[in-house]
Amino acid sequence: MEFSIKSTSPDKQRTACIVVGVHESRKLSPAATQIDQQADGYLTDILRHGDMDGRLGSTCVLHKVPGTICERVLLVGLGRERDMNEKSYLDACHATLKALAASGATDAVIYTIQTSVKGRNLAWNIEQLVIAAEASQYQPGKLKSKQDKSPSKLRKLTLGIGDRAQQASAETAMAQGLAIGAGMSLAKMLGDLPGNVCTPTYLAGQAQALAKSHKLKCEVLDKKGIEKLGMGSFLSVAKGSRQPPKLVVLHHNGGKKSDKPVVLVGKGITFDAGGISLKPAAEMDEMKYDMCGAASVLGTLRAIAEMKLPLNVIGVIPTCENLPDGDANKPGDIVTSMSGQTIEILNTDAEGRLILCDALTYSERFEPAAVIDIATLTGACVIALGHHATGMFSNHNGLAQEIEHAATASQDRVWRLPLWDDYQQQLDSNFADIANIGGRAGGSITAACFLSRFTKKYDWAHLDIAGTAWKSGKDKGSTGRPVPLLVHFLMNRASRAK
Repeated sequence: MEFSIKSTSPDKQRTACIVVGVHESRKLSPAATQIDQQADGYLTDILRHGDMDGRLGSTCVLHKVPGTICERVLLVGLGRERDMNEKSYLDACHATLKALAASGATDAVIYTIQTSVKGRNLAWNIEQLVIAAEASQYQPGKLKSKQDKSPSKLRKLTLGIGDRAQQASAETAMAQGLAIGAGMSLAKMLGDLPGNVCTPTYLAGQAQALAKSHKLKCEVLDKKGIEKLGMGSFLSVAKGSRQPPKLVVLHHNGGKKSDKPVVLVGKGITFDAGGISLKPAAEMDEMKYDMCGAASVLGTLRAIAEMKLPLNVIGVIPTCENLPDGDANKPGDIVTSMSGQTIEILNTDAEGRLILCDALTYSERFEPAAVIDIATLTGACVIALGHHATGMFSNHNGLAQEIEHAATASQDRVWRLPLWDDYQQQLDSNFADIANIGGRAGGSITAACFLSRFTKKYDWAHLDIAGTAWKSGKDKGSTGRPVPLLVHFLMNRASRAK
């Protein structure tokens, strides 16, 4: 889809569709008022007759409005003006895009971006609309023999601003939205692919392709290279699969050479059957999404590369499968991690932490400014927070607050959970330095406590995206989260450095 910014009056637009807002109590937005005046009260008449009440998310398409030179006018309900917050605005954006797709319009000029949203500005409104528009174009059924034909003919969106002085900031916001949208699409595409296509080798190939197209540096270590590093914990998970493991390392060198990098570590289990501790058959197909942490790292790196973000960022992706096999991990096995700590494997389905712990130790070599790992780690996090918020843990309050700020700005929300030493004793083992599970109580917390044993040398945060990385049911599919959160976090870091 093509996007542009234009400072012009809505009553002078020659286009297939003009989009303006209506608040409850039939109050027209400023742009709608201009069209109403041009149309000699035609919109007011429509509202008076009850065709549109301004309820949030309601829409009404008008054809050949008198006095206008556009083909259609789309009225979008914005709800009560004083209640317009981030969620309300996003709901209005989604309603707008849905109505445009159904209208048959090939292009549109949208003025609802001028809506006043509590605590937000025009740039935020533009970024969020562009992200939503990009998401509306995503088609998940790439492997169908007959592709679904989208009913939308929409090919061009112009975002109408009222002040020419806002042009530069508006275009920057549009570019950011496009980059985040592209990153989310990449993450969704990789997440939605089946495990027989998106193998560790395929994922590594996608990282190499991304590096080539976006001028990143990429290194892929095979099994021998991983063995040489002493990643016994990571390799123990890979033993049960015929697919060889890979360790992918991507560098975005946007900052000064002397600047310490931010390291993003993404869990890349391309299919998780649970190993010997086999998962129930119901919904096991969704375990292709167990690499969404890795997918979000790739999506984030794509976004910041397109934005040319002046920051050094490194993506580290340990990737393999977790399957049952004669050589697979068994409950009671003890393995030695890269850090030298020994781990008693009480449950082979708690494998994500076994690959992440070695990747976290590996990240020490970069002397990072901060490390964030992203993982579909625990079902317990879904029980705790549902599908709305990502679970967040951190050993550094300042880093946690940065992430919370980015989550609010991006509307890709997180909720911080405790990482108290009180929980560490649940991981005690009689036979090794640490057990890989701590029992049912506080399962997402003890998983984070496990990872914290490998992050003593830097500021670290853990994002458990088990509840937010994909949707089940009729809307089954990857969400692309937490790419917006991570990009906003990195944008804020780059701004601070500047």
